[in-house]
Amino acid sequence: MNIEADYIELPKDEVLKMPLPLPYNKKEYTEKDIQKFINKTISSSKQPIIIFGGNWCGDCRVLAGTFNLPTIKKFLAKHYEVLHIDVGRYEINMNLMEYFNIPKEEGVPRVLVFDKNNNLLNSSSTKEWTTARDRKQQDIFNYFQNLITE
Repeated sequence: MNIEADYIELPKDEVLKMPLPLPYNKKEYTEKDIQKFINKTISSSKQPIIIFGGNWCGDCRVLAGTFNLPTIKKFLAKHYEVLHIDVGRYEINMNLMEYFNIPKEEGVPRVLVFDKNNNLLNSSSTKEWTTARDRKQQDIFNYFQNLITE
């Protein structure tokens, strides 16, 4: 875990760009697809991040836009692989939340961060991202910096 003094600071000129990205593709995934993503990511010495959401969701798009800031994008590419899973209007891929013992309830984005041993690191805070638009980009970045494992 990082201590605050170790956080990489975002340059002041890195701000969200409009329009915000549309990272969800309406693809349906199986539990096998998800496990394959996790295993492939871990075998490449990175940590998996799975984000459930939809392009209609402002908080999902703010989070995706924050991930596209150059400093964060570079950091994520070094340490993580990210998979966006579309939940539509809560009618597709919802069973996959249950696969990870996350309550199948509305409210996205739902962010799952794993370590390199396939352990879910943030099971108690997956729902906190439903208010991503209320968070500063630096705070979002710090959260993911803090979850890096060796």
